[in-house]
Amino acid sequence: MWRFIGIRLLQAIPVIIAVVTVTFFLVRVAPGGPFDGEKAVMPEVKAALEAQYRLDQPMLQQYAAYMGDLARGDLGPSFKYPGRSVNELIAAGLPVTAELGLYALLVAVIIGGLAGVIASLKPNTAQDYIPMSAAMIGICMPSFLLGPILLLVFGIYLEWLPVSGWGDIPGDKILPAITLGSTYAAYIARLSRAGMLEVLNQDYIRTARAKGLPEWQIVVKHGLRGGMIPVVAFLGPAFAGVLAGSFVVETIFQIPGLGRFYVQAAFNRDYTMILGTTVFLSTLIVLFNLLSDILAAWMNPRLRAQFGKR
Repeated sequence: MWRFIGIRLLQAIPVIIAVVTVTFFLVRVAPGGPFDGEKAVMPEVKAALEAQYRLDQPMLQQYAAYMGDLARGDLGPSFKYPGRSVNELIAAGLPVTAELGLYALLVAVIIGGLAGVIASLKPNTAQDYIPMSAAMIGICMPSFLLGPILLLVFGIYLEWLPVSGWGDIPGDKILPAITLGSTYAAYIARLSRAGMLEVLNQDYIRTARAKGLPEWQIVVKHGLRGGMIPVVAFLGPAFAGVLAGSFVVETIFQIPGLGRFYVQAAFNRDYTMILGTTVFLSTLIVLFNLLSDILAAWMNPRLRAQFGKR
């Protein structure tokens, strides 16, 4: 197992380097610059700013300097927040984004897992078609469309829930969590249905039914552990995707998370903030994928045996 983990971590290094390289040169060749705004900057001031942030150097030299700083864990200074580094901005916004991601993933697991299990109990019936049709709608409806609809209905028309903010009121977190978690709930519903259908057709399930065990006991004690393995394998990339997808939701509901800095950085051509956030999210995706593989192996003895041989 430790050898497998070490190999996966070593494989992650060239992936992250490739992401950094592509992102670095893409933001550099995009039209405009971090100091090109509506208000013209004097040439002397612009030259001094470019020298301060090493933008006057050749691009390859800038790339080498950035990679050197990145190797030390330094994501560089922000171009649009003077006196603050990208590390500080990510640390400031990450707790809110992570909290929103946890709530969204909780909504996705509870709603999606429950819908998938219910659908698997009576396949090809109304009990199966209704939740799976809802799951298909959830997959097709993006968060930038679902968010305003929920905001309009429950926030403005019915006035049940707040329309923006992120405070100590539990109601602040309901609409953003549902908006962000709905798509992943749909995927989890389909995965859990497929996993449960495969498990419920196994011989040991037939044996349990032949012994006269109650159906709920067969599903909960014998079916869920095997049927939820595809869901567990999906949770790693899902949580990383939730963090990345929260940018749109944070903008819709005015949540002061990491997405606010990332969206503003894209508009302001804040090179270091775009790069730093991309590197951070890429690293999270790699780590969460690894964690989900380890957890899936722990739940599945066959996978655990395979990893033990590596």
